[in-house]
Amino acid sequence: MLSALVSIHDVMPETLPQVCDMLNQLQRLERLPATRITLLVVAGKEWKPQEIRWLQCLAGKGHPLAGHGWSHQAPAPRSLYHALHSVLLSRQAAEHLSRCEPELKSRVQDCYDWFQQHDLPAPELYVPPAWANGNLQWMTWQERPFRMLETLNAVVDLDTNAQHSLPLTGYEADTTLRAIFLNFFNQFNLQRARSQQQPVRIGLHPNDLKLALASQAFQHLAEVTEFRCYSSLN
Repeated sequence: MLSALVSIHDVMPETLPQVCDMLNQLQRLERLPATRITLLVVAGKEWKPQEIRWLQCLAGKGHPLAGHGWSHQAPAPRSLYHALHSVLLSRQAAEHLSRCEPELKSRVQDCYDWFQQHDLPAPELYVPPAWANGNLQWMTWQERPFRMLETLNAVVDLDTNAQHSLPLTGYEADTTLRAIFLNFFNQFNLQRARSQQQPVRIGLHPNDLKLALASQAFQHLAEVTEFRCYSSLN
């Protein structure tokens, strides 16, 4: 038995063709309905009216929407950690790193407000780009706009501070080194999910089904016996 939470990252105007293609391919999996594919939206991009209508249509079909940062663009690294993170994992995507907490709060609030300003469902989940939370101290924030936070290690219920430490798989294998690393990383986490009887988080990026681990992504999706949504973690 294997259950999974499925998300598509980096939903923004420049990735819409790839996201549409991915959704069309995922529709072949009859056990994976729209209500079980969470779309991680980068709110601060230059969204055109027709692109907003596309998001509204997907939300109307049942896709849960989540906040995924404001710009998806990191500032210049101000720490060794950020520099290493960029080289090994995030490149220029870790928007939260090397920013102060007041700036992060403003960006997160703007991200949340953007959905309501564009007649989209208010999201419950926030996923920092590259899963990098940075300096934002969520539990000291009295009026948090989001109810759930996903990081590399866990999904956190911000109302109760309950942490669901869940395995994660990724498939953004656009270099040979990344493909080798992610292959071992994914196998380890799938084994962990099965042995601990936990849901695995399957994190997809727009180009993943055209990259080196595309067949592995489909294989892992096919092995899932139950697809769940993030709200079911309560």
